[in-house]
Formats: sequence, structure tokens, C-alpha cells
Amino acid sequence: MTEYVFLNGEYVEADKAMIPVRTHAFLYGTGVFEGIRAYYNEEEGQLYAFRMKEHYERLLRSAKVMYMNSPYTVKEYMDINIALLKKNGYKQDTYIRPTLYKSAQKVGPGLYDNEDSYVLFTTPLGNYYDSSTGLHLCVSSWRRNGDNSIPPSAKVTGAYANAALIKTDAHNFGFDDAVVLSESGQVTEGSAMNLIFIRDGKLITTNATDDILVGVTRNTVLELARDLGIEVIERAVDRSELYYMDEVFCCGTGAQITHVSSIDKRMIGDNGKMGEITSKLQKLYFDVVKGKVAKYKHWCTPVYD
Repeated sequence: MTEYVFLNGEYVEADKAMIPVRTHAFLYGTGVFEGIRAYYNEEEGQLYAFRMKEHYERLLRSAKVMYMNSPYTVKEYMDINIALLKKNGYKQDTYIRPTLYKSAQKVGPGLYDNEDSYVLFTTPLGNYYDSSTGLHLCVSSWRRNGDNSIPPSAKVTGAYANAALIKTDAHNFGFDDAVVLSESGQVTEGSAMNLIFIRDGKLITTNATDDILVGVTRNTVLELARDLGIEVIERAVDRSELYYMDEVFCCGTGAQITHVSSIDKRMIGDNGKMGEITSKLQKLYFDVVKGKVAKYKHWCTPVYD
């Protein structure tokens, strides 16, 4: 089966889509991107792109940080996305990666006199983590890049060198991923996912201003929790609190909702088992993203006619 990508206004066969080696974004990491999922509902024979609008709105916010002029509106991005998914014809869960990037072929990091280009690819993707088993995390020795260096609130391609170091060191030390602290020593998020905590029946997560990416999945989880009658608290979280939370889970486009069994080899909750609230939110989330819950179906954009 031939797969296609969308590159600079055209649908191109994936193996023929080329970007010059002198491209500014390749040399300096000057791009912004999103990670979006589409979920296949077998009963309906339908592929649903989840919260596309919110993802593309965030892409445009990231673009402002990087002095980028977007070639499309949010609606146009969504239309291109649906058209590409149709062209590729997937009947399975799919990952979607749109990227705006500085495409001038020049040496020097400046963002001025530097045109903007756009590429979109899609690829089948199952679970990034096994959501039925718990993750084992450590607290990373690396710190999250702060808002006055490379803002974590913008998905800048070059900033993910930080996530790469965090994830790789955690793996090399025998862990699945890591908790990342800010320069001031407070909890931010995982390498490339948000963290959610449960304590005394309340859902706790870090503030939007605590050097995190305000995740679309995070916002989804908070809304679902409130609708289930769970109190949601956004506040600063200290490192020592990690060890006595009742439940911990990570969330994101890749991670979806995956519970955490241990942090720094300290078991979470009931010997690292998935907690009741995490389990309830995870089940609801997987029903929501497949378009099975009428109340939230407006988040799901159908691909096939």
C-alpha cells in the first residue's frame, strides 16, 4: 500500500517526500509540531481524529513563539488532515504529526528572513506504553527547560533534545521514563507527558505555569474527572510528595492514560497496582476517543464518509 504525506501544498508519496539537508529546521531545531491520534472504531468502521481543533490551535500558538507565519487556518489544517487520512485509508489507530518549520537553506540561527513550510505525515500506531501494566519512573537528574529559555508551553522541535536526554537516561538506568523537576526543584511532568496524582480521592496536577506543556490529553482528563465528580486541584507539587501519592498516572497523546507503579523504586499506592480512580478515568477515556460516548463525541472528527 502506498502511503502519502502532505508537503508544501501537495500530497506526495511518502518515500518521495524530501527536505534539503541545509534546511534551517534540520540544522537548528526551528520547527513546531503537534502529536495527534486518530482511533479506529471497529463496530462503526470509522476512524475518529481526537481533538484536532485544539491541537491545531496550539500549533498556531507555538508558531507565534517562533516568529512563524502559518500558511493555513485551523479549519484548513483540519481539512488537510482528514484528506490525508482518507488517502492513506487506515483501519487502525493512527498517529498524526503536523510540523511547521523554518525552511530557508542558510547557516545561522536567526529566525528572520526565513520562510516557513509545512509537512504532515500519518502512521499506524498502537499503544506507546502497555496501558494495562504500570510504569516504573525515576526522578531525572536533568531539569526541564524553563519558560525563559525555551518555553515548554510551545512544542518546539529543538526543545525535545531535553526530553530525549531524560528518556534515554531513564531507560539506561532501568526505568521506563522519568519525572522531571524544574530549575527550582518542583515537579513539572514526564519526559514528554503530563503527570496526574490522586490523593485522598482528589485529583492533583501541576499548574499550567509550572514549566509544563499544557497537554490536550491533560485538559481532557481534567474535564472528565470533574464530570465524574472528582475534585481537581492544580498546584505546585514537591518531589517528596511523589512517594506517598495514592495513585499516579501519566497522560498524553502517546502515553494516553498509563498508571505508574513506582517512582525511584518506591511503590505507589497498593503495591503499584492501578488505582480505582485511574482505572475509571482510563476506561472512560478509551470509550471517549473512539466516539462511543455521546456527550463527548464533538471531540471526535470522523474521517470516512
